Amino acid sequence: MDEKVKTNMQHWNDMVEPHVKSEFYNVEGFKKGRNTLDKIAIDGVGDVTGKSLLHLQCHFGMDSLSWARLGAEVTGIDFSTKAIKTARALSEELSIPATFVCSDIYDLPNQLSGTFDIVFTSYGVLTWLPDLGRWAEVVASFLKSGGKFFIAEIHPFAMVFADEDVDDLKIQYSYFNQKPMKFSGQGSYADTQATVENTVTYEWMYPVSKVVNSLLKAGLVIKSFNEYPFSCFQQLPFMVKGNDGFWRLPDGRNDIPFMFSLTCHKVILT
Repeated sequence: MDEKVKTNMQHWNDMVEPHVKSEFYNVEGFKKGRNTLDKIAIDGVGDVTGKSLLHLQCHFGMDSLSWARLGAEVTGIDFSTKAIKTARALSEELSIPATFVCSDIYDLPNQLSGTFDIVFTSYGVLTWLPDLGRWAEVVASFLKSGGKFFIAEIHPFAMVFADEDVDDLKIQYSYFNQKPMKFSGQGSYADTQATVENTVTYEWMYPVSKVVNSLLKAGLVIKSFNEYPFSCFQQLPFMVKGNDGFWRLPDGRNDIPFMFSLTCHKVILT
């Protein structure tokens, strides 16, 4: 395993416990029947009844189990041993059938066999991947002929800004950055007060063109691409949460894309 990926894995192992306890994830609400999937994911993936679904980078499994509640035959994968252990425990406690595999994405072909009707991943996933081309190849390898890949993700354009002033958004990071960025600090998107032992992380930033071209090179056919002027979390401290659960810039501003979604299909072999 790449050393930077290993460092990230240690960090994400530490994050499982505070995330499970956080209001952001609201595990108790999930146990009472709350579906964690948003409208973008549900509409983008479509009816999953009776379909096999592979969820990449599933964290501790609530989205995976939400797909299972909607009728999918789900396999979730994540590189965090603690996340997968928690996902399996939730599956057993709630009697929601699902398979969870602990694996780095790049090693998944050695850990899992078969192909799926749907491959799904969402929100804050690409930034942890050092090789987008290999990621796309893995996605394609697990799709059945005619299968669907769907990703909903944070828009890289929204990740270039410093977050101090809504009236004067300043570019802090390059949209075309080619090198991994090293970060260190406590807290997370789910719990700003969370403290962990392993604070260092490495992240990679990819322009949309890199995402698109990686999937095309892997042999997938792009069917749709959408951009959204809102975020699934409070990406900037001055963003305001709407009734639909998404976060937006104040005063009705909608001039920055904060998320995108993309749907691909694997060509049907004849």
